[in-house]
Amino acid sequence: MYDDVLLPFDGSDGAAEVLHHASELAHWADATIHVLYVADTTRDSVTVVEGHTVDVLARKGEDVIDEAEKTLDTLGSSYDTDVVQGNPAPTVVEYAERYEHDLIVMPTHGREGVSRYLNGSVSEKVVRLSSVPVLSVRMRPDETLEFPYENVLIPTDGSSAATHAADHLVGLAAALDATVHVLSVVDDSALGVDIRSTASGKESEGAATDAVETVVSAAESRGVSETVSHVEHGTPVEAILDCIEANDVHAVGMGTTGRRGTDRILLGSVAEETVRSAPVPVMTVAEPE
Repeated sequence: MYDDVLLPFDGSDGAAEVLHHASELAHWADATIHVLYVADTTRDSVTVVEGHTVDVLARKGEDVIDEAEKTLDTLGSSYDTDVVQGNPAPTVVEYAERYEHDLIVMPTHGREGVSRYLNGSVSEKVVRLSSVPVLSVRMRPDETLEFPYENVLIPTDGSSAATHAADHLVGLAAALDATVHVLSVVDDSALGVDIRSTASGKESEGAATDAVETVVSAAESRGVSETVSHVEHGTPVEAILDCIEANDVHAVGMGTTGRRGTDRILLGSVAEETVRSAPVPVMTVAEPE
């Protein structure tokens, strides 16, 4: 399903676990891992060493890549490496598109941590900009990294972006023989009090049920043997996190839509918040423009 997996990597604490996770996925897919270090040219990284001008970040990148190569050699992974200079987020996205990678595994510290360039804001920019699917993996102690994924959660709102993403995730789940959990959330806060007894509430619940049934039907047609439907009331992100915990979910997949660039909408920011807070890897898939 994947042939070329791009892994932006800076050697931060926790990044080694992501490297192992990417290696497991690549082994399963018989894919090559492309390890990329971006020396951030937006930072003042140039200095003089023994009379010679040296880009310190680029030299640091070579050291980081050397360590990654040692790990991948131990794991028996097929890989290549590169060190480039640029603005990290757009450089990662442009690199993936130029060399036709079919998945970006994006290590991130999520909401709280900031370490070198793989911080939450850079990761979110990659998710927003990328036309290539992005698997965001938080480098946090509470992150659950298990592969192969046995339970895959696909939140949907019935939009074209969600449907496009679901098609990709259903294909992955079918290849893994994973159980697919399909979730649609009726956002009570957006509908007011006593929504269950109102016409708008019933209409919203019906739309949520239809959205779930559409994805379940697609999963069954692709050979997924086990599907579980969830229609919940509440706020979307909380419902997603609750579903992850209650069903031992190993990965989540969601869609992105909107104009290319910083104006890209992540399912009303739900996907962006899920990437920040979910304790499992989150795959985001861009709807073609």
